Amino acid sequence: MNVLLSIGFVLTWSSGFIGAKLGAGDASAVTTLMWRFLPLALVLGAVALLAGRDRWRGLGSRPVGRQVVIGALSQSGYLLTVYYAIQLGVSSGTTALIDGTQPLVAGALAGPLLRQYVTARQWFGLCLGLAGVVVVTTADAGAVTGVPWWAYGVPFLGMLSLVAATFVESRSRTRVEPMVALTVHCATSAVVFSGLAVAFGEAAPPAAPSFWLSIAWLVGLSTFGGYGLYWIVLRRGGLTQVNTLMFLMAPVTAVWGALMFGEPFGVRTALGLALGLSAVVVVRLGTRAYPLRSGRDKVAVGEHRRAGQLRDLHHGDAR
Repeated sequence: MNVLLSIGFVLTWSSGFIGAKLGAGDASAVTTLMWRFLPLALVLGAVALLAGRDRWRGLGSRPVGRQVVIGALSQSGYLLTVYYAIQLGVSSGTTALIDGTQPLVAGALAGPLLRQYVTARQWFGLCLGLAGVVVVTTADAGAVTGVPWWAYGVPFLGMLSLVAATFVESRSRTRVEPMVALTVHCATSAVVFSGLAVAFGEAAPPAAPSFWLSIAWLVGLSTFGGYGLYWIVLRRGGLTQVNTLMFLMAPVTAVWGALMFGEPFGVRTALGLALGLSAVVVVRLGTRAYPLRSGRDKVAVGEHRRAGQLRDLHHGDAR
């Protein structure tokens, strides 16, 4: 089940970059994002009303407010920068590359902020994955012309926004159902993007069928698929697993681009994809990350490891 969730997460999250490119041909970033989230928020709001208060029972203003902050960071801030970068001319592969640095940044901050134990093997896997992402997209980045230099910093800001949202969620002590969280996040994004679209006079949607195709693509694959699976994988597999899977986004996005838009897919792309897959294997074979909140926790981790070593020796003797 976890393997299927991981595969689904990688494919659907990567589809967001392709959907952004589809929408960029017909409308601005805020127009596309407004019409992506406004109908979605209305539908989810109606579902929440029909479902009754059971799902929302026990949630006070503080947990809901925390979900508003998470939605503003992980949806509004992150997606606006990604869409705006593509609108400026940054390719989907390069945007995915910059977004792909999120695991390394999150891994570097996990120790001091969350007091998580990360093994040397996991760090090696993360660095290996970053190398794969760089290999895939450097050639594409060098080939793109006419893009202002500062445009490449726009998705970097979005990556930092997603990192912040991940840490806010990780520090939360109140468990919120995925559907409840998705409803709050989408409602927050609908308010943010509708406000921006109206303020800039870009609220009217284009009549092109391709625009509405991109909206359907983004709602079905990217929101319900990628965004929903992001939090499910995070809760089931932990921060390190999510970070490792994020390294596959750039290579997979390159495959999507080659199939849908005829973008080049050469030896370097294949090599980068292989490095990304190797990174997943390395990290999954590594030691599990443990939260070390106190000296007692450290002792418990040590006892767990010693018990594991004893079990390994026992199984070795049995063989």
